[in-house]
Amino acid sequence: MRARGETGRRAVHFAMGGLAFALPYLTPLQAAGAAALAVLFNLVVLPRLLPSLFREGERRAPWRSGIAIYPVAVLLLILLFHRRMEIAGAAWGIMAAGDSAAGVVGRRFGRRPIPWNRAKTAEGSIAFAVAAFLMSWAVLVFMGLGALEAAFFAGSASLFAAFMESLPWRLDDNLTVPLLSAVFLAGLLEFDPDRFMAAAPALGRRLLLAAAINGVLALVSRRSGMVDRSGMIAGFSVGVLTLAFAGWPGFLVLITFFVLGSGATRLGLRRKERAGIAQEKRGARSARHALANCGVAVYLAFLVLAAATPATFALAFVCAYATAAFDTVSSEIGRAYGGRPVLITTLRPVPAGTDGAVSWTGTLAGLAAAWIVCGVATATGFIGAERAAVVLAAAFAGSTADSLLGATLETRGLIDNEAVNFSNTLVGALCGIGLMTLM
Repeated sequence: MRARGETGRRAVHFAMGGLAFALPYLTPLQAAGAAALAVLFNLVVLPRLLPSLFREGERRAPWRSGIAIYPVAVLLLILLFHRRMEIAGAAWGIMAAGDSAAGVVGRRFGRRPIPWNRAKTAEGSIAFAVAAFLMSWAVLVFMGLGALEAAFFAGSASLFAAFMESLPWRLDDNLTVPLLSAVFLAGLLEFDPDRFMAAAPALGRRLLLAAAINGVLALVSRRSGMVDRSGMIAGFSVGVLTLAFAGWPGFLVLITFFVLGSGATRLGLRRKERAGIAQEKRGARSARHALANCGVAVYLAFLVLAAATPATFALAFVCAYATAAFDTVSSEIGRAYGGRPVLITTLRPVPAGTDGAVSWTGTLAGLAAAWIVCGVATATGFIGAERAAVVLAAAFAGSTADSLLGATLETRGLIDNEAVNFSNTLVGALCGIGLMTLM
């Protein structure tokens, strides 16, 4: 009975994705209204009409069900990307087809667990990527893109979505996967083939130079204890791609963040160890830390090289690292010297090291770190000095989002610290783009 319910659930999930093809025939207001009605229907009517679609715990609280979250995600896609409905439609298709295929194939044929998430299988992730590609490609072609162009965008976004779906987040995939896929696709649609081809001849040489330089830095970082083995490999990859895509100015921004973060982690280390709130491995960063703090920025570095509007993504790149520096330095300094912090959601005193705790000392230290990152970016000409206020505001917003997520979702075990760090750099980058657009 349970298997039959899951099959029906996946079938409905996939079938509703077909409605993405109706988006070109609706105004944004009509599409948003239909999605809002679907939210109400799935919350109020569907649990009574087809209770077999809901799992045991979801019948008592339908609002926690993926069936209810699904139309919420569609509504958010329409509201956020109402001017680019092909993005909303493709992300909807990725969610509908990819998640359904991963569930069916992973359940029936999954044999090889993914190393970073034993609850997911390689077979399920491959099925996700293939099904998501086919559906999103069809949506993009239907909405006016050429077949080859659509294949590039759909393939890239589907691989990204499959990776995001495989991560050990406890948030519902129906929300995280489509929204992150849409943001990824929105940036990718700024890709300028002519600009990329013009940069391609020099890119090979820059990759070789970047590999040599980052190989030395990776070994030094490993020997000094700043990173562990996995962190050395991930840091090498991040450094190579950043130097190759964003050049020396972008690479210096990355190095500034790394030095500030590592220094703040070591500062007051004994005091933090005595209190039991120090980073594990005496602050040595692993691949998880590198990817969480730098993943967004590496993608933005690629867009600096290849997008039609590189200045926009250069600003977002700096905002992402300024946010990461703000968060890391404020957390580490606050733990060691911030006294008794307060929880950001209640403003009540909590022990140092509590998720979501903030202090004046840590906040000011974080702001100083973001200012240093911004100063390096402006001094090298990577962004204009007139954008400094935007960077600092975006970094503050991203760090605040980090504290809010820590105090709410992380404390409940819904996401881990790496997911929080990834999210805050994404918020910082998006805030930077949004503030620049308003200005």
